Amino acid sequence: MQLYTATHPLDPVARTSGAEFARPITIGSRVWVGGGSVILPGVTIGDDTVVGAGSVVTRSLPPGVVAVSNPCRVLRRIDRAHEESDARAG
Repeated sequence: MQLYTATHPLDPVARTSGAEFARPITIGSRVWVGGGSVILPGVTIGDDTVVGAGSVVTRSLPPGVVAVSNPCRVLRRIDRAHEESDARAG
């Protein structure tokens, strides 16, 4: 997983001045981030969310979803009752 908080101005003149700043990344509780994923500046990942391997997260993700791809998008909501019954069936 790669977490990038550094960003820069979009205006070319401001950018050539060397200006750089950081935007926070917030990762909630019980989040799973698959290997090789990239999380970009300013992103918040909600509690209980699963990010698929190799995803590039460019926007914040809500709680309790499965999100995948480049750019990362929500695939589906996580149905906790369904997941718990699958775990018990083992």
